Order: sequence, then C-alpha cells, then structure tokens
Amino acid sequence: MAYTALYREFRPKKFEDVIGQEHVTETLRRQVQNGRVAHAYLFSGGRGSGKTSTAKILSRAVNCLNTIGGEPCNECEICKAALEGALTDVTEIDAASNNGVDNIRDIREEVEFMPTTAKYRVYIIDEVHMLSTGAFNALLKTLEEPPSHVIFILATTEPQKLPVTILSRCQRFDFKKISIVNISKTLKKCAEILKLDIDDGAINLISRMADGALRDAYSILDRCIADGESKITESKVRELVGIPEFEYLNEFITLILNAETAKLIDFMEKIISEGKNVEVFLNEAIKLLRDVLVLKTSNNIEGFTEKEINDMMNLVKNNDNHKLIYVITNLALVQGDMKWSSDSEVAFETGVLKVAIESNQGSASKIELGTQKLPQPSANNVPQVVQKSISTMTNSSVNIDSLKNQVLTKLKENSKMRICAVLQNAQIMKAEDEIIHIVFSNLLDDTSKQYLQHEETKKAIKEAVVEATQQEYKVKYVFNPIGK
Repeated sequence: MAYTALYREFRPKKFEDVIGQEHVTETLRRQVQNGRVAHAYLFSGGRGSGKTSTAKILSRAVNCLNTIGGEPCNECEICKAALEGALTDVTEIDAASNNGVDNIRDIREEVEFMPTTAKYRVYIIDEVHMLSTGAFNALLKTLEEPPSHVIFILATTEPQKLPVTILSRCQRFDFKKISIVNISKTLKKCAEILKLDIDDGAINLISRMADGALRDAYSILDRCIADGESKITESKVRELVGIPEFEYLNEFITLILNAETAKLIDFMEKIISEGKNVEVFLNEAIKLLRDVLVLKTSNNIEGFTEKEINDMMNLVKNNDNHKLIYVITNLALVQGDMKWSSDSEVAFETGVLKVAIESNQGSASKIELGTQKLPQPSANNVPQVVQKSISTMTNSSVNIDSLKNQVLTKLKENSKMRICAVLQNAQIMKAEDEIIHIVFSNLLDDTSKQYLQHEETKKAIKEAVVEATQQEYKVKYVFNPIGK
C-alpha cells in the first residue's frame, strides 16, 4: 500500500477541523447553512494556511445531500465521490501549469452544461495569480455572468498580482498564518494518533520552523519518521533539517553583541570547519535575534523552553532595542552580500565581525539603523596623493572595484580574519609609482591602528595584495581622511 503524506492523511474534512482560520470557516459554514453561497470566492494567504483544504470542504458542503449545520456530512454518495476524487462536477486546476487562455476557454465551454450528479459545478483554481493575461480576460467574461449552477474558488499566495476586475467579482477571504501554539497542539494530536514518542523541544522547534504553515510542519514531521523510528527528539529534528542547536546560536549572538572579536573569529572558523551551511546558520541567528527583540518589547514569546527563554532574557537585559535592531538589520545586509559574493564564507566572517565591532563603537546610535552606510573615502575627502590615483584608476590593469574583495579572500585563505575585519571599512586604491593606498575612515579605533602597524600585519597585507594583483606593489596606509 502506497504511503500517504501526513499533510494529506490529516487534511481537514470539515470546516471545524481547519486550524486557525475560524474567521473564514465560520462565515462559509453560515453561508452554506443559509443557502447564500456566492458564485466566486478568492482565498488568499501564505502557503500551508488551509486555502485548498477549505476550498475542498466548501465544494463538498455546497453539494452535500445531508449537510449538518453547514458542514458536509462526508457520508453521502456526493461527499464520498468528492473525497475519492471521483466527482466529475468538482474540478481542480493548478494555474501554475495550466495557465493558458485555452485552459480557461475549456472551462467557459463546460460551465454551460448542467452538473452531472451534484447541485453545483465547482472549479477550484490554485495559484490563480499564475494565469496569463489572456487567461484572466477569458476568466473575467465567465465571472461577469456566471451560470447559477457554477461556483469558482480561486486560491493564491499573491493576491496583489490579480487584476482589479477579477478581485471585484469575488468574495475575498484572507487566511492568517497559523500560530505556533495551534501548530504545536495539532502536532501533539497527530503524534498521539501515530503513537510517536516526540519531546516538547522537537514539537516547539518544528512549530517555529513551519513559520505559520501547518503543511510545512507535517512535512518536517514526515522526514523525522521516515527512518521508521517512533522516538523524535529536538536534536534529531535539527540534524535532519540542518538547523543549528539553540546553544550554538545563543553563543554566536552573545559574542556579536559583546564584540568579543577573537572568540567570534574562532567560533566562525569552527562553524566552517564543521561543514555547517553558513547561510542557514546566519539566517537562524537573525530569526533568533528577532525573537529576542520580541521578548524584550512584549515580554512574551512562543515556542521556546524555559531554559531557552532564560538565556534569551540575559540578552534582553544587557542590550537595548536600538542595538538589537541595528544588529538584526545589518546582519540581514550581510546575508544579502553573501548571496552575491564569490566567496560566501569570507563575506560571512568579515561582515559579522564588522557588525560586532560597529555595534559596540556607538555606531548603532550614530547611524540610522542600517539605512545609512558608514562614510567612505572619496575623491573629495582623501589626501591629494590618493586623489591623483583615482583619476588614473580606469587605465590601470588592477580592477579597483574587485581588488578589495580579492585581498580579503586571500587574507581569509591565510586565516587572517582579524585583518579582514579591520579592512572591512577601508578602501583600497591604486596610486602611481606602483603604490597601493589603503584608506581608512576616522571611525577606526586606536587598537586597530596599532595592530595595523605590526610587522606581521603589514607583511600579511602586502602578500595578499601581491597575490591578488600578481604584481609587486608597495602598500601605504592613509588614516583619518574624513573631515581633514
């Protein structure tokens, strides 16, 4: 016997079974009960929120021979045929793969015929925003003057892409994200039915990862039981989906907020050496920081154990809202840089170090929460010798736009992460006479300046420049150009 996915096995069969959408299902149930069914509906909302399930229930309810309080009985011949997918009067269409005008024209021809066995012909069009312009125009003609025996149920995750003419002819219902509490309760009931031994930590983690989509929660649980084991722990869930442990993320965030750069460098090297996906790791860290901010502002958070909340409270006590928002915003920028970088690990390490240093130098209060970048050297605010070089850069064999990234990559390959962090806010410019100028803003602290003067640091930078350019350049520092 073929295995049935959990989200299909536990798909709701009545309006009362739909989780977290009472504002929709109660209205629909009353419409069926009172015989005031509309000819066209639009169900909009995030993935896995219950749109298609509700559409299927409505298609049975309007045709059920023995409705009970507006609910389908699921026992009559019409309901049974619909549940088995054998009711020809109910048609489901995936607009993602059937989005042409011919597909809709076929429907226009069909609607003229009376239903075969049911009271209504029901058309459920999923991902309706994927229809072509021609298909929308053809659908509009049908919606303008629909036969009394036809009901359209349109479902979409992106209602803003639908033409206004379509929207105006539908009764619209917006589906909410399902709360963590509701997903947790549903998973516990599912585990009881399946006789699974699943701990609260695993349920909480799956509920948070589902991000309001019950279908995603079922899919994650499906993966956890695929090996045939009935015992599911939080560690098992994290391992299967590649999500780092809470303690790992908490330590990472703490090092950033405290600007413990030496430990932070070692920590990030450990993450990389263990083969963890740095993009996933950073994304989970940002989400946890967001939860810390929610906890700080509302003193309420769902889906965490008591110990985890206590750890989060320590972060709340030691950091104000502005700093948390600054770090979240700028880590998100690092996340964006990683997607476009030729070396995501370099972008990850240098970007995170930059955020850690700046957030503890007062930058979070001086800069408008991630929307304003640090001042960078330009031809108007650097010394004259560097200005002269700028005018000749376009004729140089060195690509100035990519030189800094190349130098940072070479330094990273040589495990010089502290130097990478210091150079993050600098500009690297080629001057005449085979000289490379590294120009620093006046935000550079004295400790970093002293570190740059070490012979070992100078040698490492020089070697990185030579490797990046394949030419023997001299390297000179230019300090405090801004405002001078």
